Amino acid sequence: MADRHRLDSVPRSPGKVTVYGAWERFVRGEDDVRGVRPEVALSWQRCRDRYRVDPYLAEAPVAIADVDHTLEHDVVFAELGFRAASVVREVTDLGGVVTVTDATGRVLAEWGNKATRNYAAKANLAPWFSWAEGSTGTNGMGTALESQSPVVIRGAEHWCQALHDWNCAGVAVRDVVTRDPVAALNISCWRSELPTAAGAWLSNAASMTQRTLRKRAQDGCAELIAAYNHARSRAGVSLAALDPAGQVVIADDWASVLLGVPGSTPAPDPAVRWDPRLPELVRTAKYAAKQASRNQDWVGSTQIFTHLADEPTPISLRPVFLAGHLVGNLVEFGVSEGDQLPRADGGSTGCDQVQDSRIVAMRENRMVLLRHQEVSFAESEGNDVWLTTDQGRLRAASPALDKLECELGGTGLRVHRQYVVNLGRIREVERGFKGELALVMDDEARTMVPVSRRNAPAVRRALGI
Repeated sequence: MADRHRLDSVPRSPGKVTVYGAWERFVRGEDDVRGVRPEVALSWQRCRDRYRVDPYLAEAPVAIADVDHTLEHDVVFAELGFRAASVVREVTDLGGVVTVTDATGRVLAEWGNKATRNYAAKANLAPWFSWAEGSTGTNGMGTALESQSPVVIRGAEHWCQALHDWNCAGVAVRDVVTRDPVAALNISCWRSELPTAAGAWLSNAASMTQRTLRKRAQDGCAELIAAYNHARSRAGVSLAALDPAGQVVIADDWASVLLGVPGSTPAPDPAVRWDPRLPELVRTAKYAAKQASRNQDWVGSTQIFTHLADEPTPISLRPVFLAGHLVGNLVEFGVSEGDQLPRADGGSTGCDQVQDSRIVAMRENRMVLLRHQEVSFAESEGNDVWLTTDQGRLRAASPALDKLECELGGTGLRVHRQYVVNLGRIREVERGFKGELALVMDDEARTMVPVSRRNAPAVRRALGI
């Protein structure tokens, strides 16, 4: 986990004139981001096109009062506060301030140089104000919460012009199971460089705090497997145990066939659990987690499509807790007990929020914004995702196929572990001798995209074949 938080050295500041010029062009609506680091360019795109943050905002807004978080998160906040307090003197002597936020970007605490805190107060860099990207644009705290790695934001890289005198470095602490952000830690300096040790300190603080969450996840997994073993005594019920993110911890032989995962093989490590690649199931698990957090006696039921089945299968979900903390759900197949879960209207992308109207790709140092219909298909190659589009083959800004499937909305479908296709761009469907499927896309090369056996039922349903 330590590698996820590596920030051994703070990157050099880009040319101020170059970045400011790009900022001016981007604010005017142009997409030329030459000279701007990719992670900053992507943040600007979110601020302008998704969140519509005013680039001339002078101060952070007040955070919303009603914030839902667990007692476990309070432990994380306390741990980060302890880590921050241990270096406050050093940071103060160098003119910096340290802040801790919750997952929404709300500042919970601030320490550091008195003079710098006075400047910070003018921008509302203080407790109870929101520094999420959606509120205050590109900044160390908010952008770290949006990213999977530590970030450094310097000068004109900030989306809001009023923050161009600031340099900041931030890192998010994430739940080791769901990968959702829990908190962020940040160092900010006004008109001065960040401390040389800022990167190492932030990385260490995040990694040490993450250990607390990892130990908790291991204990929770042991409780979930114990509950699974106990429930297996019920005759005639096929069973699986899912963590709160919808990943499979263990499944019996029949459930493993339906989910397309190894049978009776526990996967205690959150980093290597079995992914059923069933968006409906993932969405259902997340919904169940919300209901169970309000009522620990809650039991729910619904129907989902599974691998190798053309008809939906009824399931019931029973939450499992450890010391009041939800650690997962037991899923019983062929059983319909408890509250009926609402069925989502249209599509089964598993995306929980409205996505951007355009998909972001990179051509050298320029950001390309694509409409959905311009993308034929996406292919994963190593650590990159490549898009075949009407503008040629472009590297996707996001390296995750799952995220791209969400960005394509109802038109995107995962058909193979390496491919997501645009359903509207399929030209032909080819059947193999043994019934396997391949999709002929409408790009210039008429690329043939394979359909994996586990994804074939979803493809047939989507195409009505």
